[in-house]
Amino acid sequence: MQVDVWVPRVVLPHAAPSDPTLLAEALDSATDEHKDPLAAAAEVLGKPAAPAARPAPVEAPRVRLVEPAPEPVAAEPVVDVPPPAATPVPRFTLQLLRAGACLLLVELPTGEPFASRDPAYLLLKDILRASGLPDAPQQVGDGEPVRWPLIWGGSLDQGEQAACDYVQGLLLAELEQAPCACLWLVGPAALRYAGEADPLKCNQELSIEGLGVALAMPALDRLMDEPDQKRALWAAIRRSMHRWNTPHE
Repeated sequence: MQVDVWVPRVVLPHAAPSDPTLLAEALDSATDEHKDPLAAAAEVLGKPAAPAARPAPVEAPRVRLVEPAPEPVAAEPVVDVPPPAATPVPRFTLQLLRAGACLLLVELPTGEPFASRDPAYLLLKDILRASGLPDAPQQVGDGEPVRWPLIWGGSLDQGEQAACDYVQGLLLAELEQAPCACLWLVGPAALRYAGEADPLKCNQELSIEGLGVALAMPALDRLMDEPDQKRALWAAIRRSMHRWNTPHE
C-alpha cells in the first residue's frame, strides 16, 4: 500500500517490542556501501557497535634485487719475456803491414804473428810479388798484432761498434803519418772491422770514408783451402794494380 513503516532506532520505554520482520527491512534500508551491516543493526537496536576488526595490513612483498655474480675475468697469461741476448764480444787478430805504396791489414789465420815459414805468410809474399809490390812487407809500429778484445772481463764496451772504432782509429793514425795508394783488407775480420763491409764481398774495391780506396780480399787460409778463389782474386788485383804501380809525381 506504499505506507512507510517507521521503526524507532532506540528502545522506547513501555513500548512493545518491534516486529523482527520490520527490523530486517529497516536494516536493509540503513545499510549502504560504506557502512558495516552489524554497525547499522546496532544503531537500530540502540546498542553500541563493536569496532570492526581491521584487517591485518598486507605487507607488500619485498623485492630483493639479486645482483648477477660478476663473470670471472680470465687472468692474462704471463708471458716470460726473455732478456735481450747479450751481444757476443768479437774476437780477432789482425796484422798491420806495409808493402811499397800499399798498407795491408791481414787477418792472422792462427791468431799468432807470421813466422817466416808459415804457409799463409809464404802465400802473401807470392801475392805481393805478382802484384808488383815488395814481397817482404814491413811491420808497422812495434809489430804487435791488433787483438780484440782489448781486455778480458770488466764493464768496458767491447762490442762490434767499439771494435770498428778501434781498428779504424789505428788505420787513420797510420795514414796520417804515411799515406798509401791502396789499402788491402785481407780476411773477413779486416773487412768487417776496418771497412764495416759484408765479409762475403771479396775481390772488389771499396770506398771507405776517411780511409780511401780499399781492396777486399779473402782470408789467406781460405785461398789455401779453395784454390779456385785465387783466380777471382787475381782478376781483382789486375783491375786495381794501376793504383800502386802508376808513378806518382
